[in-house]
Amino acid sequence: MKQQKFYAVLTCLLVAYFAIGAPAFADDIKARMKQRLPIIIDLKARGIVGEDNKGYLDFVGGKKEKADVVAAENKDRDTVYKAIAKQQGTTVDLVGQHRARQIALKANSGEWLQDANGNWYQK
Repeated sequence: MKQQKFYAVLTCLLVAYFAIGAPAFADDIKARMKQRLPIIIDLKARGIVGEDNKGYLDFVGGKKEKADVVAAENKDRDTVYKAIAKQQGTTVDLVGQHRARQIALKANSGEWLQDANGNWYQK
């Protein structure tokens, strides 16, 4: 169930990206994000990472497990957000904030999220 929700969120993001005429490397981004998904779901379920208010993963505790995976995911998200922002004539920050709100709505109970004021809470 968790994977289905995350895939739905990921699909919406990537559909928007592909719809704007994404470059050929977009398939690579999609494949990498899909490959990382089980690790990210596990990190979220164990409370190690959460979704910040800018649309990126962030560590919520002292544990920095799988930091390379988190960094790679955030890098790919940033690439997608930049492409969407360019196509929409807006800023990367606004795209990320909108994405953060979408992610929060679909988050599973117990997952960590960051509100607009920067405070962390569990859904």
